[in-house]
Amino acid sequence: MKAAVLHQPGTPLAIEDIEIGEPGPREVLVRTAAAGVCHSDLHFLDGTYPFAMPVVLGHEAAGVVEKVGAGVRTVRPGDHVVTCLSAYCGHCEFCLGGRLSLCLATDTRRGEDEAPRLASPKGQMHQFLNLSAFAEKMLVHEHALVAIRPDMPLDRAALIGCAVMTGFGAVAHTAGVRPGETVAVIGCGGVGLAAINAAALAGAGRIIAIDRLASKLELALGFGATDTIDASATDPVEAVRTLTHGGVHHALEAIGLKTTAEQAFAMLRRGGAATVIGMLPPGVKIELKGTDFLAEKRIQGSMMGSNRFPIDMPRLVDFYLGGRLELDAMISQRLPLEGINDAFAALRKGEVARSVIVFQ
Repeated sequence: MKAAVLHQPGTPLAIEDIEIGEPGPREVLVRTAAAGVCHSDLHFLDGTYPFAMPVVLGHEAAGVVEKVGAGVRTVRPGDHVVTCLSAYCGHCEFCLGGRLSLCLATDTRRGEDEAPRLASPKGQMHQFLNLSAFAEKMLVHEHALVAIRPDMPLDRAALIGCAVMTGFGAVAHTAGVRPGETVAVIGCGGVGLAAINAAALAGAGRIIAIDRLASKLELALGFGATDTIDASATDPVEAVRTLTHGGVHHALEAIGLKTTAEQAFAMLRRGGAATVIGMLPPGVKIELKGTDFLAEKRIQGSMMGSNRFPIDMPRLVDFYLGGRLELDAMISQRLPLEGINDAFAALRKGEVARSVIVFQ
């Protein structure tokens, strides 16, 4: 099968023919239909986060089940599915406590004494986050995907696998936004737009979108933002505090920068909570005013939207098909696998909300 392979950080992905195994116990072979190009992939491509190489990147995907291994109970051949990088074991403390996204058990991976799921005629090939979606097929554990309605377009379903689940879950699960509360979202890429959409569905009274690109701010209005702030032209913290007469109940950072994480905390009202969704580079430390904690201000992280994806993703599909979740406008361009490097180039420039690789 064809796949986009990363051999060294900072180099273009190479389209190569690689080998994929047959599904073993609890494993599912999926024909990839679409894969979103996420900023998290860019962190690994650029070497900000280290990973074993060569590797097939990609983790935001949807497809159709081709084969299943022994013991698979949740899907069958022909099912349409969405994948998720937060594969879960189902029996650890986090899983039993309902916090599936925090599971670190290795049960969903093949052991060192087993044949790898991916291989190359040239030698070893690593699987990325249990998925490796920039390939014509994926071989994954059944706890890394969920079946969805067959009437859901798969190019839009792919976005639910990461961007939408992460942004939506950060609002609904991690932050727990309630009707009437004020929300600020820093960064209007795919994750930020999903957070804005979720805040609107949660009944937030005011939703402030913050970005440096006018095109993304315009897009945010269609996802439910009530106000926009151009961070290239004004201090976003002061602008938010002025708009809300003191600060917001919730600030969500969807970029992954030290500056914007600190801004999220600074724009809170008394008792407010800042949720950092973006991936800050390893070693980065943020600085906060100690006296703000006397006002019961909080800062927290969100791993993949604190998801329970087997439950959440089918519900998000229902929201989309019911006209309540905006996905169409999130896709800036659709490209074949051969256009993967162009998709990353556009992502680096901040030109797109989401590029989607579409497989024939």
